Parts: sequence; C-alpha cells; structure tokens
Amino acid sequence: MASIHFLGAAGTVTGSKFLLEHEDKQVLIDCGLFQGVKELRLRNWAPTPIDVKKLNAVVLTHAHIDHTGGLPRLVSQGYRGPVYSTPGTRDLCGLLLPDSARIQEEEARYANKEGYSKHKPALPLYTEADAKRALELFETFGYGRARELVPGILVTFVPAGHILGSAICVFDLVSTKQRVVFSGDLGRYNAPILRDPVAVQSATTLIAESTYGDRTHHETKPMELLAEVVNDTVTRGGVLVIPAFAVGRTQEILFHLDNLERAKRIPELPVFVDSPMACDATPIYLAHSSDHDLDMRKLVNDGKTPLQTRHTRFVVSSNESKQLNHFRGPGIIISASGMATGGRILHHLKHRAPDPKNTIVFVGYQSVGTRGRRMLDGEPTVRIHGQEVPVRAKLTQISGFSAHADWTEMLTWMEGFTTPPKQVLLVHGEESALQALKGRVEAKGWPTYIPRHLERVELVRG
Repeated sequence: MASIHFLGAAGTVTGSKFLLEHEDKQVLIDCGLFQGVKELRLRNWAPTPIDVKKLNAVVLTHAHIDHTGGLPRLVSQGYRGPVYSTPGTRDLCGLLLPDSARIQEEEARYANKEGYSKHKPALPLYTEADAKRALELFETFGYGRARELVPGILVTFVPAGHILGSAICVFDLVSTKQRVVFSGDLGRYNAPILRDPVAVQSATTLIAESTYGDRTHHETKPMELLAEVVNDTVTRGGVLVIPAFAVGRTQEILFHLDNLERAKRIPELPVFVDSPMACDATPIYLAHSSDHDLDMRKLVNDGKTPLQTRHTRFVVSSNESKQLNHFRGPGIIISASGMATGGRILHHLKHRAPDPKNTIVFVGYQSVGTRGRRMLDGEPTVRIHGQEVPVRAKLTQISGFSAHADWTEMLTWMEGFTTPPKQVLLVHGEESALQALKGRVEAKGWPTYIPRHLERVELVRG
C-alpha cells in the first residue's frame, strides 16, 4: 500500500515535507524549513523522524526555503541520493541554500558577539558547506516529461506559476495504478512574468496547498495601490521599505515599478535592491524563457529590461548596504526576507521603522509569529537583534502581489480535473484556511481530509 507521512506543512503554512511510501520505496517531496513562531522553528532542530538511509529520492516542488531549506541538514545527516527538480528550481536553489546557510551562520556569530542568545555558543542549523554538498545531488528535467525516480514510481513536472521553476508534481505508482498529485504552491492566473498554473486531468489522491483557503485577493490591480504608496511616501519625503522574498516577489515588484515609471505614474526614483540573492536571481529569471508568459517573452526578445527601473541599483556588498542608512530619500529599498524573519531587511527596519516619514509595505503573506505579522497586527515595537525597536513608520499591506492562488483560483485549477480525485488532503495552511477550503472542496463532492503533523495517511487505490 502507498501512504504519505506528513513531516511538515500539516496544520501549518510552513516546513513543507512529505514522505511518499510505496511498497519498499520512499520518496521525500520537499524538504523545507519551519518558519514563524518558536514552537515551529524548534522543529528544525528536532531529530529527523525518518531513517535517512532508507530514503530513495527527494523531489522539489520549487525553491523557496520553506520547501527546500532543510536539504543541507538532511545531507549533513547522511543523505546522498538524488534531488530532482526543474532546471529553474536548481538554479534558484544554487542561490537560496548557500544564502540560507550564510544567514544562519551570520546570525549565530552576531548572537555570540552581542550575547543575546540563550545558547552558549549559538550554532547554525547547518553550514554553507552542507548547502554546497546538497547542490551536488541535483538532477533536473523540464516540464511535461515523465521520469522514473525508482522502479515503479514516475514523476512529471507541470507548471505551477508560483515562482520560476515551480512545479505541480504528478506521481504515477505503476503497480497500484495510483496517481498522486502534489499541487506544491500554486501560483495565480494572469500574474506577470510566469506562465499560468496548468491543469492536471486526473488523480487518485490530491495533496493541495491551502495558504489562502479562507481569503480572496481583493486587490485585482495591485499596481494601482503600489503607485499610491510610492507617491504618498514621496510626498512625505520618506523612504519606502519593501520586505520581499529575494526570489519571485522582488522580480515582480521590479516589473511593476518599471511599468509605473514608463507610464509616468510614479517619479523616477532611486530603487535599491539590497539582497545579494535577489541581485543574482534576477538574471536567472530573465534566462529561463520556458517559464515566461507571452508578454514577458516578448519584452525580453525585444531587448527590454523589464526587471529593473531606470535608476535601480543592485546592492551586493555589506558595505554598500550599510551606506543605505545615510540615504535620506525619497526612494525605495527592497530587501529580504519577505516576512522579516532574517536577512538585511532587519537592519533597514531597525533604522527606518522609528521614523513616521517612512513607509513599510508588506507585499505578501505574513505567517503567524513573524515580525511582519506582528507589525501588521499593530504591536508598537518589534524585537530586532535583541533590541525593542519602536514602529512609527506608516504600515500597509498589498495582498494582491501574493504568489499564492486564493481559494477561488484553487477551485478554478481543480476544475481542470476531468477525473476527480478520490481523496483530497489539505496542507500548507493555517487552521482557518484549511477548514474553509475543506468545506469548499467537500461541496464539490470530493472526500477531503486535513492531516496533522507527523500523521501517516494511507492513500486510496486506483
């Protein structure tokens, strides 16, 4: 019999990790880090609940750290098997995984220097050397090609439209004639740069994300709101700070800012992309034309530069980053991470949040317990590097930039199944989102269940 052991993203929106067991074979789908509240982050340090030596393969839906960031630790624990992904995911992981390791090593060093960690000494979860060893295990193939991972288990990647290289993973279990479909993180329809999510026609079991299972993206024109925020900040003489994931969200923001400038709806401003990873990811986004939608492909073919404005400056070195503290504005700083859980954005928030002239705009989902969520919830201070920093800057959120499908878009994608799944398992969502989407999927007549952390669920037969 086939089963899935839910090792992450079950009952929560982070730490994606699912063990598919079929006969005597084991395939891990995603290997993400838990982010957010301390209770979740501690799971990253817990003993791995599987025997790494019995693991036959790892398959990645996409490159975001909450789906890939546990790979270096898996390797440090002895995993030496293949890691399968699309070429775009591999190229982005080449940036994300070493960067994740560096951030952890830097935070450990900083904590030891400032003495604010309870651990003596503070240690990183894994090292950059572990990340590089993980990257050596990657094997890539493109969309629409079935690949036999191990005897009797095939996988096909289908465009998910979430970030570059993101894939819906379709597993065919030959001996039992089961088709197990992992949505991964599903993207949005009519979003810029990337192709729309592609429908899958059949499944016996569907594992679907539920990030926005209880919400819709009301802002159908996020570019309009971005223009308002930029112009308002310019009027107040401040700096607009945008916490944004270095991969995906930063490129989309740059795409919209370039469009707004070309249309003369915002002034030409200094735009600082302060993230070495974002600086490296942007040309990767330009290079993978198989992921581009028709509009993006045309712009690139016409020799345009759609992922930067006239005065965009890509900031790489730490010294350049520190110099931004002296920049008075008006202007825009885009920096990672998107939920303000780490990275250079913390230094910018520490410096800019106390000044009411500035604006901090969140352009994506903020998980419970993250600094971004606490700031949006109205907490008057936020703890950064062991200090309580007052939050007096203007705060706003533009949810229309989310790279996740909302519940209406999830149901639109599900309509593509000509043969409905016999079993739907909902993951990657907070409790309210999971329950709301469960009700909506059950209304279609599809049997639906919400697995819990570390639960093993037997899969229905074909």
